[in-house]
Amino acid sequence: MKRELFDLSHRYQDTLRAHLKQGRRASLESARGLGGKALAAGLQTLDLAKLHERTLITELLPACPPIQRAALIKQAGIFFAAAVLPIEKSHRNERQATAQLKKFIEALSQRTVELAAANLELEQEIAQRKAVEAALKKSERHYSVLLAQSDRLQEQLRQLSRQILSAQEDERKRISRELHDVIAQTLTGINIRLATLKKEASVNTKGLEQNIARTQKLVEKSVDLVHRFARELRPAVLDDLGLIPALHSFVKTFSQRTRIHVQLIAFAGVESLDIAKRTVLFRVAQEALTNVARHAQARRVELNIKKLAAGVAMQIKDDGKSFRVERVLGGTGSKRLGLLGMRERVEMVGGTLYVESAPGQGTTIAVEVPFAKERKGASKKSSLTTALKCP
Repeated sequence: MKRELFDLSHRYQDTLRAHLKQGRRASLESARGLGGKALAAGLQTLDLAKLHERTLITELLPACPPIQRAALIKQAGIFFAAAVLPIEKSHRNERQATAQLKKFIEALSQRTVELAAANLELEQEIAQRKAVEAALKKSERHYSVLLAQSDRLQEQLRQLSRQILSAQEDERKRISRELHDVIAQTLTGINIRLATLKKEASVNTKGLEQNIARTQKLVEKSVDLVHRFARELRPAVLDDLGLIPALHSFVKTFSQRTRIHVQLIAFAGVESLDIAKRTVLFRVAQEALTNVARHAQARRVELNIKKLAAGVAMQIKDDGKSFRVERVLGGTGSKRLGLLGMRERVEMVGGTLYVESAPGQGTTIAVEVPFAKERKGASKKSSLTTALKCP
C-alpha cells in the first residue's frame, strides 16, 4: 500500500507539472484519470488535497516568481478539481461534490497564498538581517582603523612634546653657558680693571687713560654680546622694520661668524603677510641656516623668497652634505627639533613644508605660506613631503 501511495505521489507531481506547462490548452483527462487511480488506491478527498498542497508548496511555488504565483495556484486548482471528481462521485452526486470542491479549493488557494507570502517576508527579513550584520562588521573594522590611527597620532604627539622639552632645555643650557663663559668673564674682567684703576688713581695717574679705554672696550663687548643674545631670542628689527631687513641682518651676522656665503633674494610683497607668518618664515630660515652650519659643511647657501598665485614660497638650498630625511623624521632618539620643529611652525599658519636631500646636490627646504587665513572647516593639506634620491 505504501509503495502505491509513493508511486501515486510522484505521478501526481509529474502530471500536474506537465498540465501547467501546457497552459490553458491543457486537457483535464489526465487529471480525471489520476483521480480514478487515487480512488482505486483507497484515497479520500482530504488525502488527495494534502498531496496537492504538498506538491504546490515544495515543488512548484519555490521556483515560480511571486507575480505569477496566483495564476499558477488557480490553474493547479482546476487540475485538482478534475482529479478529485471521481472520488466525490462515489459518495454523492456531481453537483454537491462540485459545490463542496469549489469551497475547498478556495480555502486551499487562500492558505497556499498566505504561506507563500509568509515565506517571501521571511526571505526578505533574512536578507535585511544579513545586510545589517555586514554593515556592523564593516563599521567595526572602520573604527578599529580609526583607533589605530589615533594611537599613532598620540604617540607622535608625545614624542614631539618630549623633543620640544629637550630642545628647550638644550637652548637654556646653551644660553646659560654663553652667559657664564663670555659675559660673566667679561664683567669679572671689568671689575678687576676697575679695582686696579682705583688703586692706580690714588697712587699714580700715569697710564690711567689707557686703562680706562681698555675697560670701555670690555664694556662695549659685553653690550654687543647682550644685544646678540637678544637678537637670537627675538630680533627687534623683525617687529620694527619687517622680515626682509631682519633676514638681511641675520644673514650678515651668520656669514661673518661661519664664513658661509649666503645669497638672499626676496620680493617686497612678503611684508604683506601678517606678523605670525613672517615670524614663521624667519624662524625656518634661522633653523635651516643653523643646521647648515652645524651639519652640512656647505660653502654656499641660496635663500630665495618669491610670490605665488595665492601666497609666498621660501626656498633654502645649500651645496653641502645630504642626509636621509625619513630617518631624521622617524628617529625617536633625536634631542633637537630640526625638521619637526619647522614642520610644526609652518603647519600652524596653514603652510606646507617640502624637504629634498640628494648626494652631490645638497639639501633644499621649501616653504609655501598662503596670504589669506584658512577658513574654518576647510580641509587642511599641510604635510611634510619628502623627495628622496638617496641610495
